Amino acid sequence: MSTFNTIIQVRFGHVDPAGIVYFPRIYDYIHDVFEEVWDKHVGRLYYQLIIDEKIGFPLVHSEVDFLRPLRFGDRPVVSVSCRRVGRTSIALRYVFTVGGEKCLEARMTTVCVRLETMEKIDVPDAFRERFQQILEPAEAGA
Repeated sequence: MSTFNTIIQVRFGHVDPAGIVYFPRIYDYIHDVFEEVWDKHVGRLYYQLIIDEKIGFPLVHSEVDFLRPLRFGDRPVVSVSCRRVGRTSIALRYVFTVGGEKCLEARMTTVCVRLETMEKIDVPDAFRERFQQILEPAEAGA
């Protein structure tokens, strides 16, 4: 399976008084990586997709398993794979690791919409093809 990989930096302002990343910040990290997937893997700036084409992919479902805290100075590798490309939706998996140890796993589903009306539309074929390149193999018996 192919994945999109990037590295993020846990900065001082990202941690709470306990010295760990405050959980809502994780959603910021995930969205930052989501935009990077669009830029570097799909080949489109997410900002331009929203502004120029008036198409967006708002989050409609999320699940996050927190396995080990992220701390100031950590540089987690974030691996992104596509769990499913539906007619109007894309389901992505984000796995954060530090030193080879899995810290968290997030499963996010976004829906393709026309922003003026927020009506679902089909995922454009060019985008579908790019996400299929990082598609996870189907589970046996599924």
